[in-house]
Amino acid sequence: MVSIVSRNLPDSYFELVREFPLTRIQDEKHLAQAQEFLDGLLGQDLDEGGSAYLDALSDFVEKYEAEHEPSCDAAPEDVLRELICASGLSQQQLAQDVGIAQSTISAVINGGRKLTARHITKLARHFNVSPAVFLPLRSGGD
Repeated sequence: MVSIVSRNLPDSYFELVREFPLTRIQDEKHLAQAQEFLDGLLGQDLDEGGSAYLDALSDFVEKYEAEHEPSCDAAPEDVLRELICASGLSQQQLAQDVGIAQSTISAVINGGRKLTARHITKLARHFNVSPAVFLPLRSGGD
């Protein structure tokens, strides 16, 4: 029998693994299921186990998207700005649609504020995009 080191993770990690196993993303359907599960997690206050699971599942999604979808090397504020422009919405309309203050949207676009997990979830659902498009760019070694 192979012994796996669990890093003493809380049971919540393993409960999430049982609910949505951590495996390589197989196809677009599996990707959509993983993104939906991620969306649900982003709206929760996660403990250490939940956060570790979220990181691991995000890595699987990111790896699949890097291999199968065009790369987006844009900063989150640039992505948000472009999505607003492409949708023909004003910041005020978007604010009303997603329940984020217009001043917050403006501050994010101008680089004065970062998106929270809750913001990312709302914006990704509204624009029907992966939450990953709103995550900060990683520098080379990550």
